Amino acid sequence: MPSQKNLDEVTQLTEKLDKATAVYFTDFIGLDVSSITELRSEFFEASVEFKVVKNTLLKLAVKNINIEGLDDFLVGSTAIAISYDEPTAPAKVLKNFTEEHDKPKVKAILFDGEVLEGSEYKKFASLPTKDELLTKLVMMLNRSITMLARTLSAPITNLVSSLNNLKNEKS
Repeated sequence: MPSQKNLDEVTQLTEKLDKATAVYFTDFIGLDVSSITELRSEFFEASVEFKVVKNTLLKLAVKNINIEGLDDFLVGSTAIAISYDEPTAPAKVLKNFTEEHDKPKVKAILFDGEVLEGSEYKKFASLPTKDELLTKLVMMLNRSITMLARTLSAPITNLVSSLNNLKNEKS
């Protein structure tokens, strides 16, 4: 009979996995306490939840949301990085952190209900964030609107300039 604590943990994990935009499953063994603390603070700054979990509880939570294909990755020590807003945020933190440290190793990624290989996180880390993409879109739209306004106002400006030149010649 499972304990109430484990049942509550499975329920919480199920809710978190269900509403997450991306979950990165990592192997953190080999990191010392100061490195893990540093990693946690970097995740916190990026609005990413980082949590060490038991594989058996994680398997139950994944089963509750009908995700298949993770059982092979859930062996050994597992910590999860959960992003609720920006799915590339954990990948960027992990990429920056692994430049200085050898760990954590990304085992797998749960992205939009699909299980991906852990090595894919480097591709996600190079993608721009949602805010960066929106900024680029606004800049492109602003430039287009500015060019349109200039194009539409050019004939009027030329007409006014021609009328002023004609007025100056007549006077």
